Amino acid sequence: MAVKIERIHPAGMNIRMQQGKPAYSHVVTVTGPGRMIYIAGQLARDADGNIVGPGDMRAQLEQTFKNLDACLKAAGATWADVVKTNTFVTDYQAFSRCSDVRMRYLGVGSPTSTTIQISGLAQTEAMVEIEMIAAVD
Repeated sequence: MAVKIERIHPAGMNIRMQQGKPAYSHVVTVTGPGRMIYIAGQLARDADGNIVGPGDMRAQLEQTFKNLDACLKAAGATWADVVKTNTFVTDYQAFSRCSDVRMRYLGVGSPTSTTIQISGLAQTEAMVEIEMIAAVD
């Protein structure tokens, strides 16, 4: 039996749309003998550990998603396998203006999603951190 990922939008609940797709799913179920992948929170760090684009949410999201993409590939997963994201931002307004970056990656799967604005992250210049869970066969 293959892993089955079902994305559910319960009746009567608002579905937040971005670029004609659900921005996230309210519920995701995973059934079958699969493998769960847990990806630690990723910052906009380059290969040398430096924050890319200090003060620039768009540049930081691009680097963060590039890092997440590398993590998924290393685990044998794709963006369609992502079932949950937790996003921590220091400026929600700046984050919301860059939803196109997020949807370019996450729009293929509409995982469950939580975004929280916080006062700071592990590196002073960091504006966003994203952790994910994926499920694969």
